[in-house]
Amino acid sequence: MVGLGGAVATTAVAGLELVRNGAAGTDGLPLAGLEVAGGPVEETTGIVGYDSLVIRGWDLDGSDLRKAAEQHGVLDHRQLEQAGPALSGVTPWPAAGDADFCRNVTGGNVVLAETRRAQVDAVRADLRRFREEESLDGLVLVNLASTERWPDPAAAALQTVETFEAGLDADDRAITPAMVYAYAAIAEGVGYVNFTPSLAADVPALTAFAETRGVPIAGKDGKTGQTMMKTVLAPAFRSRSLTVEGWYSTNILGNRDGLALDDPDSLESKLQTKGSVLDSILGYPVEDHVVRIDYYRPRGDQKEAWDAIDLVGFLGQRMQVKVDFQCRDSILAAPLALELARLTDLAQQRGEGGVQRHLGWFFKAPMTADGSVPEHALHRQETALLDWLAAGAAGR
Repeated sequence: MVGLGGAVATTAVAGLELVRNGAAGTDGLPLAGLEVAGGPVEETTGIVGYDSLVIRGWDLDGSDLRKAAEQHGVLDHRQLEQAGPALSGVTPWPAAGDADFCRNVTGGNVVLAETRRAQVDAVRADLRRFREEESLDGLVLVNLASTERWPDPAAAALQTVETFEAGLDADDRAITPAMVYAYAAIAEGVGYVNFTPSLAADVPALTAFAETRGVPIAGKDGKTGQTMMKTVLAPAFRSRSLTVEGWYSTNILGNRDGLALDDPDSLESKLQTKGSVLDSILGYPVEDHVVRIDYYRPRGDQKEAWDAIDLVGFLGQRMQVKVDFQCRDSILAAPLALELARLTDLAQQRGEGGVQRHLGWFFKAPMTADGSVPEHALHRQETALLDWLAAGAAGR
């Protein structure tokens, strides 16, 4: 995991430990207890069990994960005590960062590699060492880092594998830290998941590289709270021919993700992924679709998302829907990151490389191999995922 010391990753590591030792159930883990093709998903598909997952990774903060978890305040005191020994034993590796792409989140745990090529080499060495030391059967890299500003997607270095390679050698700063990790993973035959709004693997050069190497990639921007609700409500409005006249969305959060988004460039990356959902589902542009995200430090990880929806129905009569989702950001995101790791590993077991379109259920801005408009409605995305699981089960 990139961003191992962040709230989502520390919650994922602690959650696995609590589930393993029986201190917590599997609530919130979408695939736990799922039946596919007449049996438990682990038996019918071969997907790896939670007990077999080993998590390590990088972070700009070198504190051990217990200290990090205490700072984030997601776990209660009892959970922190029960997971504490496991958390204390994990310290993030030095990260490949660049303050120019994420100005509000910095740290001193930085890999000693100044050029993009040197950063790639360092990440690849970490992956090889981890695979060897833990005797891993499979390996997936999940990007949980803070949101980066986007580079110019049309930059020459991002168009082909050849220009990307040349860009690494020339230390081209169109190549972002997220792309460094994505390239390193693909080069090592490691599945790659982008849970962030950062551009990362969603450029022609890296999607082509993954296809050529037969490496599964998926992303971007995990769909956890407000956007998840939109992808449930918007199809319902469409099915009942209720016209969405306007949709006002605002969020307040005070965790490290919120701090990163307090930078206008990082915020713009996030708004691009959150704002792309409605028009696609409804089939028409919602002219008054407003999305706001505000950093509010006292709230910490306890995010609050408000939606004010204006509808027009029969005889032109106007109606309103109000939604106030008071959620725990990392409690929603951590189990999805774990399931994505398991599903991406399963795709590797099946020999399926390139963009994993069936994993769109997890993302605000799902990748598509051909650049086509992705499916956003949650119920259709779920069907695509379950169909993929069942198809593989039938072939076992």
